[in-house]
Amino acid sequence: MNKYGGYEDNSILAECYDLIPMYIDRPDIGFYLELCRDIGGNILEVGCGTGRILIPAAEAGCKITGLDLSKHMLAKCREKLQRSDADVQNRVRLVEGNATNFKLDHSFGLVIIPFRVFQHMITVEDQLACLSNINNHLETGGKLILDVFQLDIKKISNPDSKKEIEDTPEFELKDGRRLRRTHKVLSFNRSDQTSEVELIYYLTGVDGKSTRTVQSFPFRHFFRYEMEHLLTRCGFEVVDLFGKFDRSPLTDDSPEMIFICKKCRDIM
Repeated sequence: MNKYGGYEDNSILAECYDLIPMYIDRPDIGFYLELCRDIGGNILEVGCGTGRILIPAAEAGCKITGLDLSKHMLAKCREKLQRSDADVQNRVRLVEGNATNFKLDHSFGLVIIPFRVFQHMITVEDQLACLSNINNHLETGGKLILDVFQLDIKKISNPDSKKEIEDTPEFELKDGRRLRRTHKVLSFNRSDQTSEVELIYYLTGVDGKSTRTVQSFPFRHFFRYEMEHLLTRCGFEVVDLFGKFDRSPLTDDSPEMIFICKKCRDIM
């Protein structure tokens, strides 16, 4: 069971990432782009992956650094960037590193942690290290924006979630191969607020031979005031909290918890 999602171990996962419709169509891109454009200074994306948000931000004129632990995801991002104009490429810096201990040579006006990357921080030690490190790289008054999903205990602990459920029906790729994906939750552990998750990729070649790749990782669940407590400890003030990327307020039925935070003090 891989601690940080498994993207750093298998190049197939980086290849498949940009092919999953629910990732391509995720409504957070416009939300983060608007915030990036508003800043106008240096931006850091923690967990930039293949550039799903980073590249559109650079295309919109933002100067952005992308940090990721996976060399495979970063390689895919570089490959996509090579198809962009030179001025877009010049606005991007990619760094391989861990969110808990990276050290960069300049500060940022905005740090974003999109698509639940923070939920791969399993321990409180890692959570505090990540947020503290970000604080140290943010300008005073700079913003941190991150999203996690709002926990639905009934859904997560449903026995049916242990079954393999298809989330991406099989479809044909441009090269003639076919891809489908399923997922299942092996266990929900209330004592440490984690789920053991598997994402299962079935890739069938043009010769009809199929491979099965399992992405297995623990996923940390958070409650609203637990997140606010972590952020406060690490020198941040929550200035807005949304339940959807259309900026709807957080309610019991909201799928997301989107925290807009301001750095209010330095920490050691």
